[in-house]
Amino acid sequence: MVKAGHETDVSTLSSVWRLITQLAVPLLLLTALSCSRGSEIPTVRKGLLDLDDTLTLGLPRLAEAERICVFRSEGEGYVNNVLLSKFRGAYYCMWQSSMRDEDSPDTHVMFATSPDGRTWTEPYLLAAPTDSCFVSPGGWMQRGDSLAAVLNYVDAADRSRGGTAWARVTGDGSTWTAPRPLLMADGTPMDGILEQDPLLLPGGRTVGAAHFRPGLQVRPIYTDDPSGLKGWRAAQFPAGDGKPLEPSQFSRPDGTLVMIFRDQASSFVKLASISTDKGESWSPTALTGIPDSRSKQCAGNLPGGRPLMVWNPTGSKSRRILVLALSDDGVSFDRAWLLAGPSDLPPRRHEGRYKTLGYNYPKAFREDEALWISLSENKEDAVLFRVPLNMPEATPPSLSEVPESRAGCPGDCCRT
Repeated sequence: MVKAGHETDVSTLSSVWRLITQLAVPLLLLTALSCSRGSEIPTVRKGLLDLDDTLTLGLPRLAEAERICVFRSEGEGYVNNVLLSKFRGAYYCMWQSSMRDEDSPDTHVMFATSPDGRTWTEPYLLAAPTDSCFVSPGGWMQRGDSLAAVLNYVDAADRSRGGTAWARVTGDGSTWTAPRPLLMADGTPMDGILEQDPLLLPGGRTVGAAHFRPGLQVRPIYTDDPSGLKGWRAAQFPAGDGKPLEPSQFSRPDGTLVMIFRDQASSFVKLASISTDKGESWSPTALTGIPDSRSKQCAGNLPGGRPLMVWNPTGSKSRRILVLALSDDGVSFDRAWLLAGPSDLPPRRHEGRYKTLGYNYPKAFREDEALWISLSENKEDAVLFRVPLNMPEATPPSLSEVPESRAGCPGDCCRT
């Protein structure tokens, strides 16, 4: 029974409650839609790629892409895993090299430097194989006043057994420390090999992935250590679709992280996993609508934050087409350009095991004025594609118009 004098209060409370309930449904729906959008698996816009067009995928050429040769193999016929960074005003490029075959016991890591990204020194030896391990690049980590070259030492007798991640560090660009192991948060050496392009988040956290032993079991990892050389933790990563390998990652505008994987199960589409807690836990891998060649890709962000991908989206084993795609939201990649195609490839000069024709294992280095894409052509030459970013929103200049001609490699240094 309501006491006299309380009728107005009850009426007011009832009105407020009706208003709350009226607002609650749309607010809940908005929240649900936002959460759903953040957890969406990425894809490419329907009709963006014409997989029947084996020369261009139906894409316009990015005329402003400048092709630069860093190293042309001569005596040593195998080159792969080409990675670029910048330190103290100079560019640094490293790659793995061997006489003939992929991941053979003689595989070692070389690097060269450049003042402008176009003219390069003769290569220097960065890491030699050991009696039991070959060595391959694990990525650059430029942090403050130091540059770390991560080196993966892999079982030479059977690469499927995996290996361990080490690093050499320089403070001046010429003097390097001896290799030291990357450390987990408990102080033990990382019992796995680091994937090549860890992502530095606002606030200083580094998110990446490693292939842990036994074998090559991929798992996202993260560290809050400023150097990126210690404090690594394995993230929660439940099993999902496919056989994920060799991931890279980008950030969406809302801070959601998306990790893109090669699917070794031959689905010929990318796999993806989502994290909403800065890389501490990830969703099970899911098949995407993004065509692939069962190869490594680059996923990342332009300086303005726009998500990007560079890869070989042929839907087959062919890696003879290289594409750059952009997305505004990190869900739908709705713009894409041809960086290079079959007609741009030089002929293969050397035979060898796993010498795949095409544009192999692209990775990207981003700075304010340019996007640099490093890769191996035919697993023989270390090559860069430089895309100028001279528009206010840091997008390729051909977003509005694509000229029909394309600048070639200065001097055609990698062609015979």
